[in-house]
Amino acid sequence: MIKITFPDHSAKEYKEGITGLEIAKDISTGLSKEVLAVSVNGEVWDLTRPIKKDANIRLHKFDDPEGKHAFWHSSAHLMAEALETLYPGTKFGIGPSIENGFYYDVDPGDGLVITDADLPKIEQKMVELSRRNSPYVRKEVTRKEVTDYFRDKGDEYKLELISELEDGTISVYTHGNFTDLCRGPHLPDTGPIKAIKLLNVAGAYWRGDEKRKQLTRIYGITFPKKSMLDEYIEMLEQAKARDHRKLGKELELFMFSGTVGQGLPIWLPKGTILREKLENFLRKVQIDYGYEPVITPHIGLKELYTTSGHWEKYGKDSFRPIQTPSEGEEFLLKPMNCPHHCEIYRYKPRSYKDLPIRLAEFGTVYRYEQSGELHGLTRVRGFTQDDAHIFCRPDQLKEEFIKVIDIILYIFKVLEFDDYTTQISLRDPDDKEKYIGTDENWEKSEKAIIEACEEKGLKTTIEIGEAAFYGPKLDFMVNDALGRKWQLGTVQVDYNLPDRFDLEYTGSDDQKHRPVMIHRAPFGSMERFVAVLIEHTAGKFPLWLTPDQVAILPISEKFHDYSKKVLKFLNNYDIRTLIDDRNEKIGKKIRDNELKRIPYLLIVGEKEEKSNTVSVRRQGEGDRGAMTLEDLVIFLNKEIEKQLNIN
Repeated sequence: MIKITFPDHSAKEYKEGITGLEIAKDISTGLSKEVLAVSVNGEVWDLTRPIKKDANIRLHKFDDPEGKHAFWHSSAHLMAEALETLYPGTKFGIGPSIENGFYYDVDPGDGLVITDADLPKIEQKMVELSRRNSPYVRKEVTRKEVTDYFRDKGDEYKLELISELEDGTISVYTHGNFTDLCRGPHLPDTGPIKAIKLLNVAGAYWRGDEKRKQLTRIYGITFPKKSMLDEYIEMLEQAKARDHRKLGKELELFMFSGTVGQGLPIWLPKGTILREKLENFLRKVQIDYGYEPVITPHIGLKELYTTSGHWEKYGKDSFRPIQTPSEGEEFLLKPMNCPHHCEIYRYKPRSYKDLPIRLAEFGTVYRYEQSGELHGLTRVRGFTQDDAHIFCRPDQLKEEFIKVIDIILYIFKVLEFDDYTTQISLRDPDDKEKYIGTDENWEKSEKAIIEACEEKGLKTTIEIGEAAFYGPKLDFMVNDALGRKWQLGTVQVDYNLPDRFDLEYTGSDDQKHRPVMIHRAPFGSMERFVAVLIEHTAGKFPLWLTPDQVAILPISEKFHDYSKKVLKFLNNYDIRTLIDDRNEKIGKKIRDNELKRIPYLLIVGEKEEKSNTVSVRRQGEGDRGAMTLEDLVIFLNKEIEKQLNIN
């Protein structure tokens, strides 16, 4: 018999070799129809895989990321079977699940080209195959067996992947007439895959290497119910209208230039105002919480990142070292701000009385992303992090963690990110060799994070084994206006860098001690955060953040001088204002400026000039009546104050 422990810490004995599906049936017949995968000691397994020793388990439905992963991973294999049926001789690269759906990189061979026009035919074949309820059967094989199989098929892509596998268990999955190299997990069978939509075809170089063959990447998404697919397609249509790349161009916020380089955003005047307003907003919050601003260079010696461990871990994703012409020094474009902040900490001796030390920087970093992975502002090669590092004593960790949470929650309230969850990532107590730091420090820091989240009343999930190797962390996942999930804040506890940089403080016992380091970035990066904000708001920013807060619309050329007088008055009160003096009818001016998402439109004509007033319209809401300029300033400032002063 083996002991199975559930998330609520209850436990029950079962026969050795029981499967997750059998456990689900034992708990509830109805539940067994909804469960798609099972986590066994933190690792996601097939429901049909036998459990042979005591284990902590968690059953996953489609609502869980693990359930979606199993569902969409299985769907990628189903699509591959359809492709092999329709296009015999097709070779397969990789076919993972992704955040929304899945894709497979394939080589149809023989000059065959698969286009978007072929997708309905592939969909139809997938539906036909799914209805056969073919089981996904896992089989563990030797390296020779799997090599011989894919050599006989002539699939050089799978052979390359096999050659890179570490020694140990190699698994393949078979369903219907299709077999694939795969670790899993998968559904018990193809039956649950009922609603299928293949989205588009793109090109993708094998292994992301532009010097290698370009494969055909087919994206798709599936659901257990047609109604869920219909809702998703509707969301996609809304997402197209909110696409930050589209709105960023329409609102003149940012641009990219092939001459400057891919993945290097250029902020236009209106976008610069938006970004600076966000930065100044956070700067003020940070000052209130005792942060000190710092500025560090955009480059650093390679040795700096060797010491920090970033070169070893992220070197392949960094821009290649730049060698000085005469002195032979090697510099890196800065991939992280943390090593620079560690150097600031240790430039002078520190006492326990000095801690905590909170260093904040809007630091621009550079990481080499493959061109095929670049996507607007959400995936770029140069980006600015709202980075801060807190160096504190272990007994200060909980208090500092709570303060970071307070900052993040305030930002969410001000920007109306009201739907969010948090995930606490802890180390795996059964595999401590993966982590650095003493058991005592890990226990203290994990307890501090859990208690901090409880005190703040956060809706949290705990994931065992998901901690970084240097410490536990807390991630904030925000659902935007369309229900899409974004990770917008991470707080991490770090024992690694203080140790690598030999950071110390003198304690009350006159002995040397290591500080604990907290990494935090509420926005994450300015580029990605602005992209999410654009799509969340559909470009209708709160008044305090909008680049152009007011547009003055003169009815005719006769009132241009009065418009300039209004403009000067509002500018004196730092209200960002423009004049639309085009020779157009007032109705067209109103429509055009509403499309630009300008919050307030001021109509000025003879009546307004004589009474020294303006007729006020709120974007999307219509007429607000006439106001004097003084009253308008008070009115606008009250709205801004209300938006920023949220308790």
